[in-house]
Order: sequence, then structure tokens, then C-alpha cells
Amino acid sequence: MKGITRMPRPPARSRSRRTRARTALATVVALAAGALSACGGSAGADGSGKGSSVTLRVGATGWKKEEALLKFAHLDDTPYQVKWSLFQGGDRQLEAVRAGALDVASSSEIPPVFAAADGKPNFKVVAVERGNTLNQEVVAPKGSTVTTMSQLRGKKVGYVKNTTAHYFVYELLKRAGLGWDDIEAAPLDPDKGIAALNGGSLDAFAGYGNAVITAHQLGARTIGSGKDILSGNFLWTASDDALGGAAERGALADLLARIDKAYAYVRDGRQKEYAKVIAAATHQPVDQALKEFTAGEAQHRTGIRPVSARATASEQKVADAFGALGAVKRELTVSGFWSDRLSARLRKALAS
Repeated sequence: MKGITRMPRPPARSRSRRTRARTALATVVALAAGALSACGGSAGADGSGKGSSVTLRVGATGWKKEEALLKFAHLDDTPYQVKWSLFQGGDRQLEAVRAGALDVASSSEIPPVFAAADGKPNFKVVAVERGNTLNQEVVAPKGSTVTTMSQLRGKKVGYVKNTTAHYFVYELLKRAGLGWDDIEAAPLDPDKGIAALNGGSLDAFAGYGNAVITAHQLGARTIGSGKDILSGNFLWTASDDALGGAAERGALADLLARIDKAYAYVRDGRQKEYAKVIAAATHQPVDQALKEFTAGEAQHRTGIRPVSARATASEQKVADAFGALGAVKRELTVSGFWSDRLSARLRKALAS
């Protein structure tokens, strides 16, 4: 998988020694955890996550939206610790989960497909957030003569690899009668993509969120949109390690329910005040932030729900598309990295 550096495998004897060392360390940690529980340490034995010493390392893309949202709704007083980390895309979050540097990732349907492409995913999709698909666009720079997707034949097009941008630019090209080989595809992170577009080294760029907002502020024009291509399903993914403990599962279910309730709090007549939070984080006028938030909620009302067969099938469609493109080299059955292990707790937390 791209984005994760794979080091050469060490000799078998070295691997064996290292495996034994890890096993010994895991035993020591387990014994220590047991001792803490026996001594009345806050291990959250009821599985609620409440009153526990759990720390969840959670990713965010673009800006720490969920952290700011919870604070705005006065729901950030969690009885467990949440460490938010910022990434440029859900693909980077999944890479961090794979590497053990993150417990929980939020992304579109696309990053988990690539993160599982080696056939050894160490994570599970445990919840689905319905969200809007606005600001998912292919843009041409200010002054460009390119106005449609069909004009991109032979052009250099930047895109954020292994994300929604990768998927919708592929689908938009197909609708325009073009294939992936008809463009010079250039995978770039959002900030580098906008810099290249503005600097004249790209003919178009496929991005999302803050990148698209910035592009328009610099005079870029929309030539294609993913709003009607993307499902609106955004996935919450947790590492197998994070799902291994009852307290961790309880904390995660509680956190997701808080986020769901925070959106309801905003919709209850507080949209304009919350738009000020968005505007400050994304460097846009409050009126524009309010307009985009209102339009987004009108398109897809944001809410978090347990996994479902329908949502799983939606991601399978995405995986199949990337298989047809040749971007995923093995046939993937996405249900293998989806789990309902959090569902009962999440339903209870959402209803409370």
C-alpha cells in the first residue's frame, strides 16, 4: 500500500527474538493492567467508558471539527481522555491506524479500501456517519480555458490519492467519455495540490473541504462535482486493539453519540453561532460558512448510526470500482473489515 514505508524483513532469528520480546512485553502490560483493576484503578469494568482512564486517539481531517463541535455543544466533558490529531485526509488517518499511532479514524468510504488492500487489515469499520458531499470538486485554475471534464484529455490533473477525490474524478472522467489513461494523473496532498494549481503546474485538481474552499478563494472554477457520485457515508474506523477492551468500546460509543447529539444541538437554532466556529477554522466569511453548513444539512442531515448491510454494500461498490481501475490489486470483500461489535453500545448511547 502506498503511503506506508515497508522496511526489508529482518532475518528469521531476529524476527523470532523480537516476537518473543513483544510477547513478554504484552504479558507484563496485561499483568500491570490487571493489578490496576484489582487495586480499584478506573478500568471501566462495566464497559461504559465512564469513570475510566481510557484515552482515545482520534483523527480529524482538514480541521478539528468534531473537537470544536463538542466544545460548542458543551459535550466535551468526557469521563475519558480524547487526543485529537489533525491529518490532511482520511487516507493518512487509516495509515496511522495501521501503524498503531491512532485508535480511531474518520474517513469517507475510500481510505479503508486501500488500507485493507494487502489483505491484512488491523481495524474494523464500526459506525457510519451520514454527511454532505458538497465541496468535493474538480477545479480549474483562474484564467484556465478548461470548463468541462471532457477537456481534460492529455491534461495534468492532481488528485488526493486513496480518498473521495480519487473516486469521484475517476467516475467523472468515465461520464465524460474518458479513461484514467487519458489524463496525466498526479497524486498530491491537498495543500500541495492547491499550490501546484495556483502555480500553473496543474490543469485541474480534484479535492475536498478546505482545499476546494481555498481554490475558489484563489479564483478557481468548478468543472466537475462529486456531490451526486458520493454516497454521503463517512466511516468511523477503530483499530482492533482499541476494540479489544470493554472500556474502550464504551468510550468510543459514548464519543460517537456525543458527536451525533452535538449536531442536533446546532440544528436547534444555533446554526449561525456555529458558523462562526467554522469560519474561524476555515478562514472564510461567516455568511459563507453558514450558507455551506445549511446547504450541507439540507442535502444530508448529519447523524451517526451503527453499521448496516446497506452501508457495507455501498463501500463494496467503491471497492469494486477501484478493482476495475486496477488501483486495488486484489479482490476485496469489505464485510471482512466491518464489525457490529460496537452497535449495541452505540444504539444505547444514542438513545440515552
